[in-house]
Amino acid sequence: MDRRRLVPRTDAVLADPRLVEAGGRLGRPVVKAAVAAAQDRARRGEIGPGDVADAAVAALPAHAASLRPVVNATGVLIHTNLGRAPLSAAAVAAMTAAAGPADVEFDLVTGARARRGRGAVEALAAAVPAAADVHVVNNNAAALVLVATALAAGREILISRGELVEIGDGFRIPDLLASTGARLREVGTTNRTSARDYADAVGPLTGFVLKVHPSNFRIEGFTGAAEVPELTGLGVPVVVDIGSGLLVREPLLPAEPDATTMIESGADLVTASGDKLLGGPQAGLLLGRGDLVERCRQHPLARALRVDKLTLAALEATLRGPAPPVREALHAAPAALARRAEVLAGRLAGAGVDASSVPSTAAVGGGGAPGVRLPSAAVGLPERLAVPLRTGDPPVVGRIEHARLLLDLRTVPPERDDDVERAVLAAAEVRD
Repeated sequence: MDRRRLVPRTDAVLADPRLVEAGGRLGRPVVKAAVAAAQDRARRGEIGPGDVADAAVAALPAHAASLRPVVNATGVLIHTNLGRAPLSAAAVAAMTAAAGPADVEFDLVTGARARRGRGAVEALAAAVPAAADVHVVNNNAAALVLVATALAAGREILISRGELVEIGDGFRIPDLLASTGARLREVGTTNRTSARDYADAVGPLTGFVLKVHPSNFRIEGFTGAAEVPELTGLGVPVVVDIGSGLLVREPLLPAEPDATTMIESGADLVTASGDKLLGGPQAGLLLGRGDLVERCRQHPLARALRVDKLTLAALEATLRGPAPPVREALHAAPAALARRAEVLAGRLAGAGVDASSVPSTAAVGGGGAPGVRLPSAAVGLPERLAVPLRTGDPPVVGRIEHARLLLDLRTVPPERDDDVERAVLAAAEVRD
C-alpha cells in the first residue's frame, strides 16, 4: 500500500486538542502551515503517519510574529540590529496594559476628548524642566524632518560641513533635510567651523542654525567647532540634534551631549532619540522653546509622525519607572561582571565545554559615545559554537575576537546567566 494514503487528513490533525489551543493562540493559518509541513514529512517517510500531530505541535512557533527574542551577548549596549534599547519590565507591563482600549485621547472624568498621550508628555517635561514645552514623534529623524518642515521649508538651514553626517543604513542628514523643501547652506570646513562662519551666513532666508552631534565618529587633530552659547545671538533659532537621548548629563559619558545642558546653554530646540541612552521605545523627542514646539505640533506633518498608544505607554513608564536595562548595563561594575563570567565559565568547563573567563571591552553602540570603551568580562568559547548558539532557543548572539566566540556579560542581564548556560550546553551537544 502507498504509505502516502496513511497520512491523516488535515481536518483530522487540526482536531487534535493541542492544535486547537494553538489555533486560538497563534492563528489558524500558522497552525495549518505546521500541519501541512508535518504531512509532507510523513509522505517522504521521515516520520510515521501517526506522528504527524506530534511533529506539527513540535514545529509551532512560540509567537505568531516571526521576530524572535534573543540574548544580546555582543557587548554593544544599544545594538541597532537587535532592536536598540531593551525595554524595562515596567515599560513592557505598561504596553500590555495599553494594548486594549485605553484613555490615550480621552478624559475619563469629563468624558470629553483630551490631549493625546498627556501622561508621556508630562513625564518628559518633568524629566527636562529646562524645556518650556515638549513633543514626541516616531523617531529622531522624524523630529528633524518636522522641525525643518515647520521652520525652514523654502528657506535655509545653516549647518557646518563637519556635521553633514550619515546616521546609518544609508540615511544622510543632508538628504533628509533637503527632502523637506529646505535648502542647506554649508558653513566652515570639515574640521573647523567658527561662530563667525555662521554669523557671516545668516540672512533674511535663514530658517535656523542646526548643530548635529557627530555621534558615530570622531575627528581628531586640528579641529574646532562653535559651541551653542556662541550661536545664540545670531537672531535665528538654534536647533541641536543630540541624537543619543541623554536627558541629563551622564558622568560616564562626559563627551555625550544631553538635552538639559543644551537648552540651558541657549539651544532653542533639541531633538533626540527615545530608544538609545534614554532606554525607552523608538521615539523622537522634541524639547525647547514653547512657541517653536507648538509650531511643530500644529504642523500638518505632525499627524503623520505621531506615535501610537503602545509607544506612549512605554515612554512614560521608562521616564517614571525604574532604571531601564541600558542604564543598568552602562553602570554595571566590572568586578561583578568578572565574577559572573568566572562562575558561568566554571560551570560550563565542569560540563566539558571549552570555556574560560576573559576580560572584555564593551561599547555603547547605537551611534552613541564613539571611542568610549567600557571594561567588561566575557565567557570565551570555541568559534564553532557561534552558529548553533545564534540558531538555538533562545538565540544567543556574541562576537568573534581572535578566533574565539565571546559572550560579553555587560549586555546580558544577570537573571539570564542560566539561560546562557543552557544554550551553550545545547549548542555544544548539537555541534559535538
